[in-house]
Amino acid sequence: MINLLLKRLVGSSLTCSYPPDVSVSVSVMKLQLLRTNLKHLSFIGRGFSSGLNLALARKGILVKDKAFHNLNSSELQQLGATIPESLSGLPLHIRGNVLEGASAISRTQFNKLLMQVTSHISSISNVFVHDGAIGSSPKCDAKVRVISDSPSAVLSLSNVLWKTPSRAVSHDSCPLTVYVATSIGPGITDIIGLGPQGTNGFIVGDVDHSSLVLCGKAFLDTVGTKEALASLSGPIISARGGLPLSGRLLVIRDSVVLLFAPENTIKSCADKLVSADAGVILSSLGAVTLFQNGSSVGSNLVKAPAAVIVASSDSSGNIPSVSKLSPGQAAYHFLAGYQNGKFLPAYSKGPSSIDPLDLANAFLSKLKVNQIPSFLVNVRHGEKSLTGKGFIKLVESTLSKNIPPLQTKACDLQEKYKSFLSGKFQKLPEELSF
Repeated sequence: MINLLLKRLVGSSLTCSYPPDVSVSVSVMKLQLLRTNLKHLSFIGRGFSSGLNLALARKGILVKDKAFHNLNSSELQQLGATIPESLSGLPLHIRGNVLEGASAISRTQFNKLLMQVTSHISSISNVFVHDGAIGSSPKCDAKVRVISDSPSAVLSLSNVLWKTPSRAVSHDSCPLTVYVATSIGPGITDIIGLGPQGTNGFIVGDVDHSSLVLCGKAFLDTVGTKEALASLSGPIISARGGLPLSGRLLVIRDSVVLLFAPENTIKSCADKLVSADAGVILSSLGAVTLFQNGSSVGSNLVKAPAAVIVASSDSSGNIPSVSKLSPGQAAYHFLAGYQNGKFLPAYSKGPSSIDPLDLANAFLSKLKVNQIPSFLVNVRHGEKSLTGKGFIKLVESTLSKNIPPLQTKACDLQEKYKSFLSGKFQKLPEELSF
């Protein structure tokens, strides 16, 4: 029986966790560790689940003593979990980030990193596992399994991910796996060439592997972790009929508006947002946020947007205060992300595994199929920016009035758009226009 399990586990573990270019010596090491682990299964008491332990073994994690699964916050705290002060700006690298070009982390480096991290977690007595999801709509979410050497990391990440039914991850065809190694040695930074930059921790993901590694105190960098998770989950969400966008959901009375806007505008109306974090899934079911939040205006909200607001910032006077857009125009201005002289394609600041032009084309399709009205709002009036209550009042007025379509004469701004987009993307569909 043990030999049969060994054969199954070694094959699946190596296939899922380590690509063919990893040394054969790894298989020998895993075989020896698995044999030892399996011989002691009958002696592992509370904390052992054969199904969970076998699933972890397929990911290269061999439970030394106990695996705690989906504990609530009080249970995690009883086991020593705390939430220290948050960090920000830790090194973040995503293999498969289309906005970055060639990755700073090679495939070989990532494979070595993953080997070291799984070996480290396997050496810790207690392993903490948490299952969750990115997006609260089961039909187009991305399931996530967190495997950690620390209850504190699980407590932190459980406040980010949406809850998901038990066994949902084990039954999912392509879940993401997050490996958290908080107590791994400082030498781990040398594997990926970070040196002193990674002293406090770092975040490294691989889209092809559907894997994310958080080392050191990286789990405390919530912004970086969310950016990494959003990037890795993009292809999964898209394959399930959802469209991951770097927007927000703005609540106006009984309506929800899908908003793309400059950061100062976002901050000024944070109390009206379902979540201040960028990240929305748009689907035929409606729109939901990627991650949990503590906002009082809504949480697990699945509702079709009443409108799309694309907020631009232009002090030249070429963009009116507010105007109605065709679906093609909305996709064009969404793709440009123009903000007073600078362009931010698809309004996305973080890494992305989906090309912005592909997002714009999919966005165009969603607008047409779901017949969502779209508007362009200029939040820049001379030297002043329209923010806070003034911006909310304008949005409310836009939803209730008959807004004229965008009509502009040929101007330098249009040429600026055209020059940037044609240089950034090879060929734009004819339907996308200013």
